[in-house]
Amino acid sequence: MAAPLKVCIVGSGNWGSAIARIIGTNAQKLQHFATAVKMWVYEEMVNDKKLSEIINTEHENVKYLPGYKLPKNVVAVPQLRDAAEGADLLVFVVPHQFIRKLCDEMVGCVSEKARGITLIKGIDEGPEGLKLISDIIREKMGIDISVLMGANIANEVAAEKFCESTIGSKVLENGLLFKELLQTPNFRITVVDDADTVELCGALKNIVAVGAGFCDGLQCGDNTKAAVIRLGLMEMIAFAKLFSKDDSVSSATFLESCGVADLITTCYGGRNRRVAEAFAKTGKSIEELEKEMLNGQKLQGPLTSAEVYHILKQKDLVDKFPLFTAVYQICFEGKPVQDMITCLQSHPEHL
Repeated sequence: MAAPLKVCIVGSGNWGSAIARIIGTNAQKLQHFATAVKMWVYEEMVNDKKLSEIINTEHENVKYLPGYKLPKNVVAVPQLRDAAEGADLLVFVVPHQFIRKLCDEMVGCVSEKARGITLIKGIDEGPEGLKLISDIIREKMGIDISVLMGANIANEVAAEKFCESTIGSKVLENGLLFKELLQTPNFRITVVDDADTVELCGALKNIVAVGAGFCDGLQCGDNTKAAVIRLGLMEMIAFAKLFSKDDSVSSATFLESCGVADLITTCYGGRNRRVAEAFAKTGKSIEELEKEMLNGQKLQGPLTSAEVYHILKQKDLVDKFPLFTAVYQICFEGKPVQDMITCLQSHPEHL
């Protein structure tokens, strides 16, 4: 019988800790996963104690997921190379702006036979334009990477409320292996092969959620927010089709949890919507609000809007994506929040 597969979770924030609850529980039950699960923790002091020590003694991430116990077989490790050493399965769940540096640190301590899955919602700009987070990991570490995206607000997942998720995998058996590691009766997973679209949905919906938050701050009501969601979805589909490497974008993928479901939940819940609403109401900067409201968590929507805007500008396509562009200009160029409504009023019927 093959040796049980060792799992390492790279990241331990709000979502990382919620997913660690599932992985830890499943690793205890399922024979072909090693029972001990290592979780890399960015070390910081919380009430004069190291966060990794708190997690290993109290079995709770008191900073990022308070009130939910972690299984005792999930071990917090503050050194990334120690956490990743000899891992067969890597689960990446960190803010997207840190992924390059972390991959560089791990090179050499992970076998090329290892397999990874990214839960990271964001994209990156490369010299040729769009770069997916999975591509960065694949290139830097030489391993196959699947992606998991869906309507998965971390605290609801931690509370074991029913939700769905989508795994996109170019190698089906790897997608099915991660499904086994991650699925529970209340966390239901579908595996699809359109992995790039699954990943793009996870990144782009955060831009739309910022637009939805602006509308909430302007007290526009649910009809307006429905328009933001619909027009935002149109732009997500158009962007995916423009930037797919092999014309493999399937419209059906947008009907999976990673598409329309994640878009809806993020436009009604989630931190991007919440901070954007406060931005519209208070006039404070995104950076100030992130510090005030998020307890050390990072905001992905505004950053992703900047990356998307630069890619569109490079390709001379800014005019084709009025909603994405309005979000960027309101966040970073001092345009009035009211421009969100102007953008909806003049949005073309077809992209």
